[in-house]
Amino acid sequence: MDQKKLYRTIESVACQNFTKDSELLADVVQQIVKNEKIQLTGGRIWKFDLRRKSYRIIFQTGKVQKIPDDFTLQIKDYPLFDIISAERTILADETNKILRSKGIFKYSAAGVGRKVRFGEKKYYEYLLAVNSNMIGDDLRDTLNIVATVLTSKLNERYLSQSRKNLIADIDKAKQLQRSILPAHEHKFHTFDIFGVTIPADTVAGDFYDYLKIGDDEERLGIVVGDAASKGLGAAAEAMYISGALRMASTFQIKISPMLFRLNQLVNKIFSDDKFTTLFYGELSNDKKGLFLYANAGHNPPMFFDKKNNNITYLQPSGPLLGPAPNSKYETDSINFHKGDILVIYSDGIVESANEKYDFYGEERLQKIILESVNKTPKEITSLILDDVLKFSTSDSKYQDDKTIVVIKRNG
Repeated sequence: MDQKKLYRTIESVACQNFTKDSELLADVVQQIVKNEKIQLTGGRIWKFDLRRKSYRIIFQTGKVQKIPDDFTLQIKDYPLFDIISAERTILADETNKILRSKGIFKYSAAGVGRKVRFGEKKYYEYLLAVNSNMIGDDLRDTLNIVATVLTSKLNERYLSQSRKNLIADIDKAKQLQRSILPAHEHKFHTFDIFGVTIPADTVAGDFYDYLKIGDDEERLGIVVGDAASKGLGAAAEAMYISGALRMASTFQIKISPMLFRLNQLVNKIFSDDKFTTLFYGELSNDKKGLFLYANAGHNPPMFFDKKNNNITYLQPSGPLLGPAPNSKYETDSINFHKGDILVIYSDGIVESANEKYDFYGEERLQKIILESVNKTPKEITSLILDDVLKFSTSDSKYQDDKTIVVIKRNG
C-alpha cells in the first residue's frame, strides 16, 4: 500500500474525537484489519501494566481466536519487549503457548505512545500487534507508519491535557514539591546525582541531561544549558542542542571538538540574537574521581572540597554557544574525593529577584551548600530551591527558568 496514502488514511481516522486513548487505538486497529490492501488477519492492543509487570490485552479484532480478557504477557518472559523498546517494531515468532494455541504463530508488533519507566528500563505504554500471512519488510514499514501516526496523536492528546493542567496551576508548578520527581535521580558508580528544572513559563529554555557514553557505559556525560530568552523559541533551541549532544555522545567525541562543532551548528541554524550557555562534564569509573569538563559561558559551578572544607568555581573555558562560529573550547578537570560535591546551576537561581530587585546571588547559594554538605544531592537541591523561592517574589518582573544538578561522590 502506498505509504503516504496509508499515512493520510490513518491520520484521518486518528483525528476524530475520542474520549479515551484506548478508543482511538481500537478504532485504528479495526480500520487497518478491515483494509484489504494491508492484508491482516488480526490485530491487538496491549497496555503496559506497571503493577503486574506485564503487558495486558485491552483490545482484539480479526479472524483469529479470541485471547482471554485481561490476559497478560510478563516482561520477564519476553526479551522481545526490550528489542521493541530499542527498535520500535519487530517481526517475530510467537513463543507463548496460550497464544500459539489460538493460532498465533507469527506476528509483528510496534511500540506506541510514551515510554514508561520500569526499573532501569523503559517500555512503550502500548503495543500494537498484528497477524498476517505476509510477514515481511512491507508489513514492518506499514506498522511503523501506523505506530508513528498513533504516537503523534497520543502525544498531542497528552500535551493538550498537560498544557491545560499547567496553565491552570502555573503558580503551584513553581513550588519545589511539584518539581522534584524520582526520575531526576541518577546513580553512576560511586556518584549520586540529582537534577531538576523549574520553568518560568509553560516551556523552558533551561535543560539538563545525563548521557551514557561507551558500549559499556563507562562514562556519564552531564549537561546543563540555558538558551537565551524565554518561551517557545528558547525551548526549541534547548531541545535542538540537547538532541545534538545526545547524538554526539554516541560517537564518543572528545569534549573540546564536540563543543566546537556544536557551536558551529548553533551559529548556523539559529538567528544572530540567539545564544546558549552550556556546561558539559564527564564522570568515569576512574578511581581518582576524574571529572573532565568544558564551560561554554555558563555560570561557574561550585565545587565543594570536603578535605579543605571550601568551595571553588569552575570558570568558563570558552565563550557561549552561537555568536561566533569558530570559537574554541578548552577542557579542564577536577578530581572528586569521597564527600566532594559539585553544584551546577543556571542563572535563574542566582539572579532570582525579590521585591527590591536584589538578586539572590552566589554568596547565598554558597552558604546553603556549605550548610548542606552532609546531605544527599536531592536534599541539597531541595534546600537550595526552597531558599531561592522564599527569597524571590512571584510578582517580580524578572523571573527565569531555574535548573540545578548536584553531584556527590559517596565512595
